[in-house]
Amino acid sequence: MEDRSAPLGPYRATKLWNEVTTSFRVGMPLRKHRQHLKKYSNCFTSGEAVDWLYDLLRSNSNFGPEVTRQQTVQLLRKFLKNHVIEDIKGRWGSENLDDNNQLFRFPATSPLKTLPPRHTEIRKTSTEYFSKDKDSIFKLRNMTRKTPKKRGLLFSQENTENINRERLIKEDQENSADNREISQQDVEEVWRYIIMIYLQTILGVPSIEELINPNQVIPQYIIYNMSNTSKHGVVILQDKSEDLPHWVLSAMKCLANWPRSNDTNSPTYVGFERDVFRTIADYFLDLPEPLLTFEYYELFVNILGLLQPHLERVAINALQLCCLLLPPPNRRKLQLLMRMISRISQNVDMPKLHDEIGTRSLMIHTFSRCVLCCAEEVDLDELLASRLVSFLMDHHQEILQVPTYLQTAVEKHLDYIRKGHVKNPGDGQVVPLPTYSYCKQITTKEFDEQKISTSQAAIEELLENVVKSKSLSLKEKRRKLSQFQKEYPLIYKKRFPTTESEAALFGDKPTIKQPMLTLRNTKLHSLRY
Repeated sequence: MEDRSAPLGPYRATKLWNEVTTSFRVGMPLRKHRQHLKKYSNCFTSGEAVDWLYDLLRSNSNFGPEVTRQQTVQLLRKFLKNHVIEDIKGRWGSENLDDNNQLFRFPATSPLKTLPPRHTEIRKTSTEYFSKDKDSIFKLRNMTRKTPKKRGLLFSQENTENINRERLIKEDQENSADNREISQQDVEEVWRYIIMIYLQTILGVPSIEELINPNQVIPQYIIYNMSNTSKHGVVILQDKSEDLPHWVLSAMKCLANWPRSNDTNSPTYVGFERDVFRTIADYFLDLPEPLLTFEYYELFVNILGLLQPHLERVAINALQLCCLLLPPPNRRKLQLLMRMISRISQNVDMPKLHDEIGTRSLMIHTFSRCVLCCAEEVDLDELLASRLVSFLMDHHQEILQVPTYLQTAVEKHLDYIRKGHVKNPGDGQVVPLPTYSYCKQITTKEFDEQKISTSQAAIEELLENVVKSKSLSLKEKRRKLSQFQKEYPLIYKKRFPTTESEAALFGDKPTIKQPMLTLRNTKLHSLRY
């Protein structure tokens, strides 16, 4: 599974479920077990299943190394509930499974879930959206035919802009008609069109309508999220009743700036920071829907396939556009939440907020379901949400900033309409697309080799810094090099292949032991009595 990912498109969570269950059923080792003086063949213990599935999920690009062992146990409980597995007596339907020596087996029935029938509503509304009156100022082109289907295709923005510029100059000279007046409705339709065609291009899907209904793209949200921001890029709400309550903002600021918080003058006590964190968590967990909203679930789940090292930049751009679709209050809450948990995770002065779970894992585990989940309970929700929240934490500054190229594209398209370059109802201006350069996908073996070589180069650089350091005393330098030699003997041997090369570093003379007693007179005298 490490080299595959579930295909893009609708119902991706169901496809991922089918992929994981199939891989588990095919790859999980079966053997004989003895329990209560009785032998059972072709079965496995729950502990063995956790070990195997845990390695599978961590090596899969759709889930990644952020998956915890406890999440793996939760998924196995879902397997038992949905009859992917059953206990040794054939019982299933409950979630009575722990990380121990319980015996389970595979049933004869198929573990795959059927995909829901395709909804006709999205196709119908999108058709109405794209079919404009012949006298309309703005005509959208058919995106399913004009945009590429493969993610690997490279786009040249410069060439497209040059062609468009020459065409505009030529048409300006041919007809110097007065500029057309642009209505607010035209502006909103251009915003919707531009962001949809960008999303379709970045995600590489044949039609963006498979993932999102065009009516779910609200231009007013996009325009507001682009134009009403603070100097840090955070959305500013005009209606303060839609903002976070003051006590939640104070609590978030307190933890984000811990221990240098200027927002609270209350005396602290042992466990104070845990109580503040619990207060924030309770608020977000009580929200009626996730911050990314139920209607955009399929869209965000599909981006999970891009969360791979060689597609990191593409994933950031895709999430940057998708987060612009959110209602402004949701986008603001998401921005503030990501800023807070990112700071908490990196704060070395923050006391432990949980006795058993690390701070970063605690942040992901606590807030993943209030960021992304499906309206209907989905068995992989927690794992998918954890993967996305982990990526958002690491790249929230880029993802939640305003993309300036989007504003430029909209202005160019509006200028095209204003100058009357749409002559026929079916004509449409090709919107200049950003240039995307995609890395060539490498094998797992090549990735491991590159990882080792990169790490080794960093360690060698560390050794050189110690060798050439002028601030370290000779005693301190000897101690560090001795420690380095113990930890990385091969790299140390490569740098100092002989004892002479090592001695030259400290200006030592070759260590030739002198005889303990030096006889100046070499003559031997006989002793006679």
